[in-house]
Amino acid sequence: MDKGVVSDRIADPKTYADFDEYHALFSRLRREEPVRWTEPAGYRPFWTVSRYNDVLEVEKQQNLFISAPRTVLRPIEQEENIRKVTGSTQVARTLIQMDEPDHRLYRALTQAWFMPGRLRDLHESMEQLAALFIERMEGYNGHCDFVENIAVWYPLHAVMLILGVPEEDEPLMLRLTRQHFQPSDPSVSKGKEYNAASAAKELFEYFSELTAQRRKDPRNDIVSLLADAKVNGEPISEFDRNSYFFVLAVAGHDTTSASIAGLLQALIEHPDQLARLKADPSLLDSAIDEGIRWTSPVRHFFRTATQDYELGGQKIRAGDSLMVCYPSANFDDTVFDDPFEFRIDRKPNRQIAFGFGAHNCLGQHLAKLEMRALFGRLLPRLDSIELAGRPEGLEANFVGGLRSLPISYQMRPLASA
Repeated sequence: MDKGVVSDRIADPKTYADFDEYHALFSRLRREEPVRWTEPAGYRPFWTVSRYNDVLEVEKQQNLFISAPRTVLRPIEQEENIRKVTGSTQVARTLIQMDEPDHRLYRALTQAWFMPGRLRDLHESMEQLAALFIERMEGYNGHCDFVENIAVWYPLHAVMLILGVPEEDEPLMLRLTRQHFQPSDPSVSKGKEYNAASAAKELFEYFSELTAQRRKDPRNDIVSLLADAKVNGEPISEFDRNSYFFVLAVAGHDTTSASIAGLLQALIEHPDQLARLKADPSLLDSAIDEGIRWTSPVRHFFRTATQDYELGGQKIRAGDSLMVCYPSANFDDTVFDDPFEFRIDRKPNRQIAFGFGAHNCLGQHLAKLEMRALFGRLLPRLDSIELAGRPEGLEANFVGGLRSLPISYQMRPLASA
C-alpha cells in the first residue's frame, strides 16, 4: 500500500469508527513499521508508535518525552484556528498538557478525590445511580439504543455530581464534550463546523460563572475545592482553574461511556463469556479490565522528544512528535495471548488504556467503580440480550467509541433477580 495512503488512514477519523479496519492497519504497523514516520495530508508529521513495549518506553520517560506543546492530533488548519484564539495550539492547559513540576503539583489538588479510599464514600451513591439507570432501561420495554439512552448519561451524571454541575446542565456538558472530542463525526457536526476552541470557550465561561457562585455558597464538590486553590502558595490562574474543570468535565465521563458500551457490545457478541459472567459474578472486575482493553477509548496522546533518541530502531530527533497508540498497544500479540479473543478472565491483563506512568488517568478508579455498579445490577436482571441493529462507531481519532448500540433484551422482575 502507498505510504501516503497509510499515513492518511492513520490520521483519518473514519479509520477509528471501524474496529476491523483499525486493527488490520495497526496489526500491520506493529509487524512492519512499529515506529513509523507519518506524513498525512493536512497534518504536521509525526512518528506513529504502535507496539506495546515502545509505547511504554516513551511513557516511562516523562522528561525525555514531554506532553507539551503538542498533545493530540489535529489538522494544521484547526491548530491555526486554535492559535488565533489562545496563542498556542492548545485549547487549555490541563493535566494532559502539563509537564513537571506543574503536572505533579496540579494533580495533587484533586488526587485524593479520585483515590479508592475517598471513592468508598461514593459507593452507595453509585449503587443508587446505577439502580436508577437500570429502572430507566427497564422502562424502554426491551428495546433501546444503549449508547444514547444509558451509556452516555450514567457516567456523565456521576462526574457532574462530583464536580458540582447541576443536573439540568448535563445536556450542555454532553454537547460540548462531543463537539470537543468528535467534531468531525456526522452525528455531532450535523452539517456545522465545530472546533475544540469554541467548545472550550463555552465551557470556560460556564465554569467561571459556577466558580463565582461557589465562592458565595461553597459545597462539597470539586468546583468549590478549586475556587480558591493555590499552588506553591499562589492562587492558580483563572485559565488554569477553568482548564482543570474542562478536562474533568469532558474527559471524566466520555471515556467511561465508551468503555461501558464497548463492554456490553463485547459481551453480546461473545455469549459464552456473558453466560460465564452471569454464572460467576466474581469475574466482574477482570471482565471490566478486559472491556476497557477491548475498547481503549483514548486512541492516542502525543509526546515531543526533548533530545535525540533511538526507539524501535528509528532515530527520533529532538523536537519530533510521537503519537503513542493505546488501542494498538492493547492488541499487541507479543504481550497479550490471543489479543483478538475477548476473555473475561484474562490474566495477566496489562492493558494500558488508562495510560502509564505520571500521566496515568486520574479517574480510572472512579470509572471502574461506575462500571462495577452498573453491570453488577444489570447482569442479574438480564434474561436475554441481543443486537437489534448494527453498532456504529464514532469517527474520532482522539477519544471515541460507539455512536450507537441498538439492543433488544428481556429483564426479569427485580424481586426475582
